[in-house]
Amino acid sequence: MENLIKPILVTGGLGLLFGVLLSIASKVFAVVIDPKIGAVLDALPGANCGACGFPGCEGLATAIAEGRAPVNACPIGGQKVADNVADIMGLQGANVERNVAAVLCQGDNEKANIKYKYEGINDCRIQMQVSDGCKSCTYGCLGCGTCFNVCPFDAIEMVNGVAVIKKDKCTACMKCIDICPKKIIELVPYDNKYVVKCKSEDPGKVVRANCSIGCIGCKICVKNCPVDAFTFENNLAKIDYEKCINCGICAEKCPTKCITIHENKAVVEV
Repeated sequence: MENLIKPILVTGGLGLLFGVLLSIASKVFAVVIDPKIGAVLDALPGANCGACGFPGCEGLATAIAEGRAPVNACPIGGQKVADNVADIMGLQGANVERNVAAVLCQGDNEKANIKYKYEGINDCRIQMQVSDGCKSCTYGCLGCGTCFNVCPFDAIEMVNGVAVIKKDKCTACMKCIDICPKKIIELVPYDNKYVVKCKSEDPGKVVRANCSIGCIGCKICVKNCPVDAFTFENNLAKIDYEKCINCGICAEKCPTKCITIHENKAVVEV
């Protein structure tokens, strides 16, 4: 009987000793967690998209609570989330300009010339390795839907060989921008109506030969803009959104209709 009791007492004593030591260690080495982190995390949308530049919403919440990120650092949360986070942090809310992605190409299967019929893996990155893709314009959308496949918000649809952003659903998470091999998707201000939907830097003669709806470098938009909101570089017109007043004169005057309203439709008929 003594042979059984002694090991039990020893084991029990060691267990009690280790328990006391662990209890002391937990208090000595305890990490104090700022309760604001949890509150900010609850206020964030929980998309974990990484568009803020931090590893998920928890990483951003920690950075905001520690003062390493502003209260409006979440690009998909908008003004409402920024205001809620500001209240938690005891700060005055910061205005947030909503941005959305725009596919700067309207060269669908009817308006852009096709060099060959592609029958490989349906991925723009792979198709691009075959003579820069099937379309004559080396800057244009290849239409495989690689951006569509990575969009977590159902904000992209494929229309006749070109990607189209559903403006109201886009959260500016930038996944489509990062994956597009042609780099023709950019963020534009949500409140700006007009976008130059072309990225071709080819001379106008080449653009006309490749696509009926591309920028031909005529500079009519530059000459007619009443607030000088256009610049012209590398044969391509660009809008300065800080100056643009959404008057629509540029879209009205553009002969190829490559300047169009940024909304949920693919092309403007010409």
